[in-house]
Amino acid sequence: MKLYFAPHACSLAPHIILRELDLPFALVRVNNQSKATADGRDFRSINPKGYVAALELDNGEILTEGPAILQYLADLKPQAGLAPANGSWERSRLQELLNFISTEMHAGSAPLFNAQLPEAAKAIFREKLFKRLDYLEQILASSDYLRGSFSVADAYLFTVLNWLPLFAIDIGQWPALAAYVARIAQRPAVRAAIASEAASTPV
Repeated sequence: MKLYFAPHACSLAPHIILRELDLPFALVRVNNQSKATADGRDFRSINPKGYVAALELDNGEILTEGPAILQYLADLKPQAGLAPANGSWERSRLQELLNFISTEMHAGSAPLFNAQLPEAAKAIFREKLFKRLDYLEQILASSDYLRGSFSVADAYLFTVLNWLPLFAIDIGQWPALAAYVARIAQRPAVRAAIASEAASTPV
């Protein structure tokens, strides 16, 4: 398999899960601006949507969108327990979490990356994001992970929460979230994924 990624992007989540599951894969870095890949292709020929992550399977199939990739990977090694069985009530609960992270946290953070957005508009997005962080703080005040044990949802949420410093948002305002990020950051797969991305050659 090949994972197309860009540093500091949501592709970190499937990268973490690939390492958690000890699956064989190759990393291909993508330049988010030029859309060039490290192996000399136009990334839009791989994912016409133009953004990471994209997972290329050994049969040439391409899977995009983080929550779909995360669940596909977890199902390759169900014994690892990173996602409940397909069709179960607990799987629906996991999908509920993944959709919340995708639509409320990930999409809710995205406008804050836009340097052209007026500060007044950013303030509106920050206020909404803070409410979502308050909600997560309540969950994680009584649990080490979103579902009780580490799952694909935690890899995704960790990735998004790591963007907060880029927006000058102090996660220390939410002590349980700060402890959660620090806890996940110590996982060997997480440390390896972050180090590997940092060491990759820019495109």
